[in-house]
Amino acid sequence: MTDTSETAPDAAPDPTLVHHLVHRLFRALDARDLQPDRMREFVTEDVRMETPVGAGVGADAARGAEEALAPFAVTQHIASGILVDAHDPGGGTARVSWNALMTHVYADDTLFTVGGFFDADLRWTPDGWRFSRIAVRPLWTRGTPPQVKR
Repeated sequence: MTDTSETAPDAAPDPTLVHHLVHRLFRALDARDLQPDRMREFVTEDVRMETPVGAGVGADAARGAEEALAPFAVTQHIASGILVDAHDPGGGTARVSWNALMTHVYADDTLFTVGGFFDADLRWTPDGWRFSRIAVRPLWTRGTPPQVKR
């Protein structure tokens, strides 16, 4: 999907666009819809994802997210307080952050819940603004975390 609401990287990203990127990312995570065509809607080809269970770049980032979510029957990621924290007009980049509540449900209905925030970088691309780096920053957890192979 091409973003036509902005035509140049000189202006800071439209906050509505940033909200949509965040929410589309979270919806894709919860739907386990991490295929390359879907991911291109909101991340760059070389996106770097940093999570407590590891980091990955590009296609490896999506595989890492799939592995991190695999132990759970269902997840729900909720975002709030989405902010564009900085913008470099000459470089076509911006920095964003948001609060997150991440609920993970095991097959036996036990929960692993995480509260924290995400910080991310956006880069202007021919298709509009996309995440080039996404980092999960947990502040607290409740329940048993998954045992993920690294």
